[in-house]
This record gives sequence, structure tokens and C-alpha cells, in this order.
Amino acid sequence: MKIIVLGTRGIPDILGGVETHCEELYPRIVDKGHKVTIITRTPYVKDKSLKAYKGVQLKHIYAPKIKSFEAIVHTFLGVLYAAVKRPDILHIHAIGPMIMTPFAKLLGLKVVVTNHGPDYDRQKWGKLAKSILKLGEYLGTKFADEVIVISEVINSILKKKYNRKNAHLIYNGVNIPTLAKHDAYITSLGLKKNKYLIGVGRFVEEKGFSDLIKAYSRIKTDVKLVLVGDADHETNYSEALKKEAKEAGVVLTGFIRGEKLNQIFTHALFFAMPSYHEGLPIALLEAMSYNLNVLVSDIPANLEVNLGAENYFKVGNIDDLTKKLTSKLKEKDQIIQYSERIKNTYNWDIIAEQVIKVYSIPLSL
Repeated sequence: MKIIVLGTRGIPDILGGVETHCEELYPRIVDKGHKVTIITRTPYVKDKSLKAYKGVQLKHIYAPKIKSFEAIVHTFLGVLYAAVKRPDILHIHAIGPMIMTPFAKLLGLKVVVTNHGPDYDRQKWGKLAKSILKLGEYLGTKFADEVIVISEVINSILKKKYNRKNAHLIYNGVNIPTLAKHDAYITSLGLKKNKYLIGVGRFVEEKGFSDLIKAYSRIKTDVKLVLVGDADHETNYSEALKKEAKEAGVVLTGFIRGEKLNQIFTHALFFAMPSYHEGLPIALLEAMSYNLNVLVSDIPANLEVNLGAENYFKVGNIDDLTKKLTSKLKEKDQIIQYSERIKNTYNWDIIAEQVIKVYSIPLSL
């Protein structure tokens, strides 16, 4: 099959859950004999001369770096490109880009969409943007030939709101890592093995990092807090968050991948995720793949991972977060084993097979 992919900023090494999802999924689909082209957004592509990654072809198309219009404009141009190239499948990721599903259908394309979560719940969006995202969710769900969801929480939303009962539940995945043998990077940050906790994600309000900083600041400990990530669009919030972090003595790594990220995960004491909104968080799955002790907010997407009550705190409740953080800091010798769950439930090779099966479903007349 020939597949064109829209809705991601691009690959490789571009910040974001959808971006990580696509970077892992599509090389595996190529390895199974299919042709894949990912349409990237030019503002995020560092090396525009890069035309392929692990067998996946890359087509760089203009996008305005304006958060309310970026996805829609880029997806419109991408659909036009797909209409010329006539793929067997046009796969659109995320509810914002899904707004172009009817347009793609009018142009005679077979469309598969993946709903990564109700992005309109994110604090960063204003009323107009939220309305556009809700419209995208509606149009993608109603008009796509096939719909993929990454969690049962999202599946329930589509059943209840749109009576779409035939969506395909295919989880996000994660790789089982090889633990880092070195510690030069963490040492350069002034960190010691098993003497820091980490939060990983974009510097946007719904990630709840400000809550984590406030809770951490209440605790007397020699364990440091490390935040891994950055903002894709610098905002007043992200600037204020960085200032708050520095004042609290938090270590900020910026956006990192590869060996640096491997060292950060390998040598961490535990992982915290105070998010207000998630689809199915890859960062949490990554922490589990390292068998890290975890503490996460009790939002539906995190509860679906079924970690046990002791690993959850009440979302937005800084008192409860402080209490649970204090308890986690006392669990230094606890042995955690998530690897088998990762292999059986969140395995990218299995996920690739599941997606190909969705692509192979004949069009209904």
C-alpha cells in the first residue's frame, strides 16, 4: 500500500506525542513492505534537505507558525498534495487536522484518522480554537472511513457524542530500552544517580508542571527535580514556568533525545506526571519501560493504565501531590517491574500490525 500521513509536525526528533508516535510507527510499516510519506511542517524541520528517515519518505510543506491556524492550513495543503499523489490511504492524526476529512473525501481519498485525545480540553486554547477542535473531532469521526483511538477513554467519548461504535482501539507504544552505561550528561547537569525525580513533556498549562514545582518546593529533600522538555511556541506561560522553575532550583534540560534522554531516565529515582489532560501519555509509558516508580494525576487517561492507587494523586490538588511526593521519596529501594506489560500491551511491532489491518479494511459501499 501507499500511505500519506498528515497531522504531525514531522520526524525525526521533533517534540510532541504525535511526533513520537509517527516516528516509531511508520518505519515499522515500511519494513512490512508498504510505502509511507509523512508530510512535515516546515517551521519544525531543522534539515530540509532530509528527504527520508528509516525508509519513510518526507515531504516538507509550508505551515504558518501560528498555533490557531498552523494545523488547518498545513493539512489543507497536505490534502491537496495527497489528491495529486493518490495514495491508497491518507492517514490524518489529531482532531485539529481531522477538520479536513470531508475535503479529503470529496477529493476521492480513503481516509483513516487517529484521535489522540480531546485537545479542546487543553488550557492553552481560546474559545474559537476550542470550537475548531471540536468541529475537527466531529468531522473526522463522522466522515473518516476508519477511526483509530489510542485509549478506551477516547473510544467512549466517540460512542457517546457521535454514536461511532466501530472505532479501532490501538494503544500508543514504547520501546524496551537498553539502560545507559554512562552518566556524563547527568553529571554535567549537577545530578547524581537516583538523587533526582523527573517530569517530561511540553511546557504548556495542561501538563501541570507548575503544580509539581509548587509541591516539590514544600518538601525538604536533597533529591532534585528535573523537567525535561520545552515549549514549541514560547508563551507567557512557558516563560513564567521557566522562571518559577529556576527560582525553585529545578533543573531544566530543554528538549533532549537519544543518549541524553536515556541517561536521564536510566538514573532517575522516579517519574512524576501532574497532567490535567492526556490521550495516552507516551512519556508515562517510557518511564514504565525503564521500570521507574511513577506518580501521576488521576485523570481518565492515566487511570486507564491501571498503576495502582498508590501511584495516583488528585489532579490539581497540590496538597495531595505534596503528600504523595513525600511518600515516593521514601520508596528508594522499591523494585518496579513494568517491562512485561510494555511488551504485551504497548508493543510498537504489534501496533504496526494492527494499523495495517485497519488500512486493509475494504471501503464500504
